[in-house]
Amino acid sequence: MEIKDQEATPEQKAAIKKLHNEEVRKSKISAYIIGAVACIAATFLLRLKVFDFIGTYHHLVDNLLFAGACSFGLSIVSRLVQGQIAKTSLEKGLVYNLIQFTRLLTFIIIVFIFISFLNANWYTAAVSLGLISLLLGFALQTPIASLIGWFYIIVRGPFKVGDRVQVGSFHGDVVEINFLDTTLWEFAGNLMSSDLPSGRLIRFPNSLIFQNQVYNYSWQKIPLVWNEVSFYITFSSDLEWVEQAVRKACLQQLDEKIKENVQDMSDQISEILVEDIEIKEFPFVNFRVHQNNWVEVLLIYIVNPKQSSQTRSKIVKAVVGALNKEPSKVSFAAEGS
Repeated sequence: MEIKDQEATPEQKAAIKKLHNEEVRKSKISAYIIGAVACIAATFLLRLKVFDFIGTYHHLVDNLLFAGACSFGLSIVSRLVQGQIAKTSLEKGLVYNLIQFTRLLTFIIIVFIFISFLNANWYTAAVSLGLISLLLGFALQTPIASLIGWFYIIVRGPFKVGDRVQVGSFHGDVVEINFLDTTLWEFAGNLMSSDLPSGRLIRFPNSLIFQNQVYNYSWQKIPLVWNEVSFYITFSSDLEWVEQAVRKACLQQLDEKIKENVQDMSDQISEILVEDIEIKEFPFVNFRVHQNNWVEVLLIYIVNPKQSSQTRSKIVKAVVGALNKEPSKVSFAAEGS
């Protein structure tokens, strides 16, 4: 099934563009190199007793300078890795997430480096880090849960940037996945009766995905959803003719790529370990008797979830127009009949 890359957000484009920009990248690396050299030079001067005036802080400053040199060296490596990630042909949203993960990992290692050099040995450093982590764990439970939620989103991939999702009562297109929260561009909601963007942004903590169901309307394997249009006709209508006319009118309004994806979708469904699911034709029409002695016509088709409302509107106009051309073959149910 053909799947297009999702459009990156302006923030993501800017971040990736900076990593592609050789001048910006070289200037950052140059700054880190200068910082590392400055720390190493200051360490030598300190050991030559040029800074004897600092007295008892001699050992502490020495450790801080050495830790700073190591941190600048790590930052150089991290910057080079980010540049290589930005040059890959991966999806822009995935590239941005990998860059964010690299930056987070670099920050954690740098913190550990400083804690290590501020303690006498690695065992003391590990104990100190454990105690700090324990205290922060109690004080920052919600942010830590959201950070774990971010790892879950990146690794398990319940959704990615550009997907149309529902998380709990929130509906929207994912525009940003940060370390602590996710931002949706709302569609539908309490301002709209259709699935068009409402114009509002929704920002929720990543920890919310552990507490709510996640519905992804843009699942990578099957990025299409089923829609239906229903209307009522009388028993005197020619049902065979109605079925053919409705299917023909619907097909004329659907994008060619969606038609091509029907077989792919059928193949995907056949691989799912659920029996008796089969797509015999597309679109297809179902009839059922309504309680008011009408025949309900259900036109069922698949569509890109982000074009659902526009497509439904075009299909309704086409179907009604086609049926009205043959009043001898079909009559619509009237209210009170």
